[in-house]
Amino acid sequence: MKTVKWLLASSVLVASPAMAEMLDLEKDELTFGFIKLTDMAPLAVAYENGYFEDEGLFVTLEAQANWKVLLDGVIDGQLDGAHMLAGQPLAATIGYGTKAHIITPFSMDLNGNGITVSNDIWEQMKPHIPVMADGRPQHPISASALAPVVEDYKNQGVPFKMGMVFPVSTHNYELRYWLAAGGLEPGYYSPEDVTGQIGADVFLSVTPPPQMPSTMEAGTIFGYCVGEPWNQQAVFKGIGVPVVTDYELWKNNPEKVFGISAEFAAENPNTTIALTKALIRAAIWLDEDNNANRAAAVEMLSRSEYVGADEAVIANSMTGTFEYEEGDIRDVPDFNVFFRYNATYPFYSDAIWYLSQMRRWGQIAEPKSDEWFFDTAKSVYRPDIYLQAARLLVDEDLANETDFPWDSDGFKAPTPASDIIDGIAYDGRTPNAYLDSLPIGLKGTQTISGSEILN
Repeated sequence: MKTVKWLLASSVLVASPAMAEMLDLEKDELTFGFIKLTDMAPLAVAYENGYFEDEGLFVTLEAQANWKVLLDGVIDGQLDGAHMLAGQPLAATIGYGTKAHIITPFSMDLNGNGITVSNDIWEQMKPHIPVMADGRPQHPISASALAPVVEDYKNQGVPFKMGMVFPVSTHNYELRYWLAAGGLEPGYYSPEDVTGQIGADVFLSVTPPPQMPSTMEAGTIFGYCVGEPWNQQAVFKGIGVPVVTDYELWKNNPEKVFGISAEFAAENPNTTIALTKALIRAAIWLDEDNNANRAAAVEMLSRSEYVGADEAVIANSMTGTFEYEEGDIRDVPDFNVFFRYNATYPFYSDAIWYLSQMRRWGQIAEPKSDEWFFDTAKSVYRPDIYLQAARLLVDEDLANETDFPWDSDGFKAPTPASDIIDGIAYDGRTPNAYLDSLPIGLKGTQTISGSEILN
């Protein structure tokens, strides 16, 4: 396993202007985990640009084999923190899977995912997709175009299989959202059946991100939802076509978070603020001057110790474009957002959306009150820590006062219906009413028993 480590002379530490307000660190040697995806960029940038160093932190970055190994590393203390799926701290805290109190003081990005299908499936979908005047497919593409294909496979007795990266991943919930918005059942979980395939039209299973293209090429799955660069990799390899990005599913949706144990934060409060400061600076750098630093970030991420994909593949999405079919390159300037739109602020409403999807598909088996959603979100998402770090950065002239939502109550303004693919608005202040508004999925007092939905 490759690692990256800062070895710093004390004279460099003293000379750094960003350390004028050096915190009294409880722990200065830290190991952080990540998965090889472009949205781990804030970690790489904070390391490469010396932002961890400026805070007096000696950081080792370690790529992890998969999301479970990464989470276990944070829980057992082998990792001090990690680039995480937003659902992981929430699921661990409520005891879905491994029980552990994980928190996040920092949201790593917005958007960044896509749904890709194999060339064969794409050809079968195309007759059902409207085209623009120039003959190219009209985006966003609804899963209703996939429904006749799934029906054909069902009639032939062939299960229609797609991949996602982890049961509590954004990718699982986004793929399910897209399928359900197109009238397809993505299946349910129950305490007795954790496959998530109860009553499914499309059968979803876990595949690690870097293995997505090869697994689809082998025919084991017919498509997948994953972060970059693994959608663009399918285009470059000529084996698949991304049909929709998560920006088209839900404009500026929350993505990864940086997760630490609640115990770590309690024992190391100043260290927690310091690492959050470094990550905020990295996010600012990634988005500043209208993404002027993205080319440098692409080169950084292409290195084997980080993502390890070709620069051209990473640049396809990181620099403001996205390629669907080969040669069909379209402007998507906000495909990757790291700082603007308050991307780094850990909003309670983001946490509540993930919890609502856990409830929608049966991972949360019993109905919960709105207050339960609020309390759970507040136990995991920690804007108080974030704002302490932001205040220090502003005081040190390393960030702008106006870039932070100082007076926020932790909830974003409702996402309008026009920004979501199924035309259903989302308001984190009313989670149960939101669940009731979704045509497919558990709502109210419904539960799963065997293969049946009980009211």
